[in-house]
Amino acid sequence: MTTTTAPAPIRTRGHTITTTVPSPIGPLTLARRDGDLVAVRMEDQRHLSGVEPDWVRDDDGFGDVAEQLRAYFAGERTTFDLATRIEGTPFQADVWEALRDIPFGQTISYAELACRVGRPAAVRAVGQANGRNPLAVVIPCHRVVAADGSLGGYGGGLDRKRWLLDHEGAHDTWSDRA
Repeated sequence: MTTTTAPAPIRTRGHTITTTVPSPIGPLTLARRDGDLVAVRMEDQRHLSGVEPDWVRDDDGFGDVAEQLRAYFAGERTTFDLATRIEGTPFQADVWEALRDIPFGQTISYAELACRVGRPAAVRAVGQANGRNPLAVVIPCHRVVAADGSLGGYGGGLDRKRWLLDHEGAHDTWSDRA
């Protein structure tokens, strides 16, 4: 779940720092605590958007994240190698961890994701956990579609989900019946 990167600068320890970076799907708000990436949020994202009141702006603490996102959007990277910290219920953490195993350019259904976390009857709960993923794009919740192949939902909006799946070349793995 967590990969190793250089430790955070001393001035950021114990604080959550934030910045905003441009992307083809709109500005992304990034947040980091003690060196770990804790949020990637899209503008107008359902459930999670904007900056929390206690976050401190620091545009210098995100070079590695910004570069990996730039490379992903440029088609030069298919995975992320970033130290992350996710906070949620144990069930949400299981769902978010299972999302990391969906390969670039592929999709699975919410039902398949529920099976992967050992809760085949919890399809709706899996969808809700998916929608509350704090690390959009980095943890690829956009790769989950409805059982009939339609896009299903997406906290960042279906246009962004469609864009991300098209960007990854997942054209044949979902239907445009939003």
